[in-house]
Parts: sequence; C-alpha cells; structure tokens
Amino acid sequence: MVESTEDVAGRLFLAVGRLSRSLRQAGTPGPGHGSISALSTLVAFGPMRLGDLAAKEGVAAATMSRIVASLVDAGWASREPDPIDRRAWLATATQQGERMLLDLRSTRVHELQKRIDRLSPEHQAALGQALPALEALLAGDES
Repeated sequence: MVESTEDVAGRLFLAVGRLSRSLRQAGTPGPGHGSISALSTLVAFGPMRLGDLAAKEGVAAATMSRIVASLVDAGWASREPDPIDRRAWLATATQQGERMLLDLRSTRVHELQKRIDRLSPEHQAALGQALPALEALLAGDES
C-alpha cells in the first residue's frame, strides 16, 4: 500500500517532534528549545537586533525579549545598545554560550548515534538515503 504525501507528512512531523523531545529529555537538563534555537542563530549569524532575531526565529518580539533575558541571566548571551540606533539592543552569544551549545549538541548527537547504532543495517542505510531530502526541506529556512 502506497502512503499519501499527507500521511507521510503527518508521520514525519510526529516522528521528528518526538525524536527531538526524546533527545532533549535523554540529555542533561538545560535551556528550552526556544533558547537553544535563538542562541544557535546568534552563534551562526553574530550580533542581532532583538526584532531581527525574533523575525528569524518566527516569534513575537516580546517572546524574544524574554528568551534573550534568560540567556543573559544564564551568561550565555549579552545585550548591548546598538551603536547605529542607541534605542535598539543587540544580542550576542558569549563564549560561555557557545561552549554550552557545543556541549549540548555533542551530548544529543552522541545519544542519537547510540540509537542509530541499534537500528538494522537496512534502517541505517535508509536514514542516510533520506538525509538529502530532509536537508532540502530546510533549504528555504537557512536565510
């Protein structure tokens, strides 16, 4: 029986969400997904105005303000006045934030590798073959 693309989309959505949650729970306690995502964006793109960061993350400015405040409180980001527009703020990942992110990724990637190692060779090969399609789903999100 051939699955419809709607069935595939629904199953993929649930599987990715559940896998992500499971990997977060398997590791050490840490920041939530929104904080990790925002910090990852700051590491990748450098200092950003809060409004630009909120737009890139797809959240409201007030939500991003709370996320950045929690990152600053934890020492993982800093908040400085924008030198171009002193009314605005720039958020920047700190070295401590970058280290925390690398450690967190390493822990989760290690956990994922353990799970992949338990799969049959056929399922391992299928995952490898599916990666280009999965990465293509993100092609428009990387800007």
